[in-house]
Amino acid sequence: MALPTHLQLQIVSADKSLVNEAVDEVEIPGADGYFGVLPGHTPLLALLGAGEMWYRRGTTTHHLVLAFGFAEVQPDAVTILAQIAERADEIDIARAEAARRRAEERLARPTIDMDFERARLALLKSLIRLQVASRVRIRA
Repeated sequence: MALPTHLQLQIVSADKSLVNEAVDEVEIPGADGYFGVLPGHTPLLALLGAGEMWYRRGTTTHHLVLAFGFAEVQPDAVTILAQIAERADEIDIARAEAARRRAEERLARPTIDMDFERARLALLKSLIRLQVASRVRIRA
């Protein structure tokens, strides 16, 4: 049996379908670190972490924010079900900057009833959004 030449990538978040196209390569933020997928990859099911995901079709690379969920990899397909998924060009940079500042302030002045993990995740997500959004500005 011949190896597939492309992967059918499907990315779905809680509120919308973001991607459904044939791609050449994918890099995914797994809970235990980033992993790359090429056509013919061994099947696996992975937990997603929070991070930058990219996929390549020909010479064009697309960047997204992914946070939490699952990735199913088959030799000819990758399906991602994410709690949070955003394209780089959809990120509101001012909102992400404001979220970063709020989270940093919250972490700098902890209170007894503060949910530290929630503040840490808010900071992490805002930093990832800013990193992914910068990919669009670099190419522009």
